[in-house]
Amino acid sequence: MSNADRHRLIVQAVRDSGSVTVLELAELTGASEMTIRRDLDTLAAQGVLERVRGGARTVLLRGEEPPFALRAHEAVDAKRRIAAEVAALIGDGETVLLDSGTTCLEVARLLRGRQVTVMPLSLQAIRILGDSPTPTTLLVPGGQPRAAEGALTGPLTLASLSALRFDTAVLGCCGLTAADGLTAYDLDDAAVKKAIIASSRRSIAAADGSKLGHTAHAHVGPSTLLHTLVTDTTAPPDEVAAFEGLGTVVKTV
Repeated sequence: MSNADRHRLIVQAVRDSGSVTVLELAELTGASEMTIRRDLDTLAAQGVLERVRGGARTVLLRGEEPPFALRAHEAVDAKRRIAAEVAALIGDGETVLLDSGTTCLEVARLLRGRQVTVMPLSLQAIRILGDSPTPTTLLVPGGQPRAAEGALTGPLTLASLSALRFDTAVLGCCGLTAADGLTAYDLDDAAVKKAIIASSRRSIAAADGSKLGHTAHAHVGPSTLLHTLVTDTTAPPDEVAAFEGLGTVVKTV
């Protein structure tokens, strides 16, 4: 088992159980207790979990958005498939507004070097696209980055969005249902997502199945604002059917 696969198993076990011991993780992964201790130290340094005597426990509180470092370990294969489908929907010559989040970061990697103009709304995506070979054109917005997340928010971000118009917006999702629409955990993030939609001719939501059927507390807008939803096969079938009933193009990968 690779280090990355073992780390994903550990992260999922901690999240599911709340707390786990070194012995339990050694039995789960087949690794030695010494290796597990090193893994836990590494993941704790990334902010993914909290190291405690004899094991680890979750850093999440009820109703709180999982940290970026934790989300980066979740549904990695699904996010990459979703990103590939989203990138295929974007044609050469388009102007693209790219939301923050782990799935949108995978989209950034695939747009690097493409004949597109991209304005990313996270520091991580700006770094990826910052040294893109031609013909990619990078636009850098203003704003204040959220700690650890790197997402740009605030008046300068909103001003950057209002000054420009884009062909396509790629939106990350905290929660998405046909009934409640697009939602976010943070009011500032919700304001940015609203501005993203308003500045673009079409909006593509990139969301793995865990986001569908879930509602966060900050409302962004109704589901009818989305032209296309790209998700994976774990998405609840009733939600997929409901989106299709509203006229949203749903692509499942």
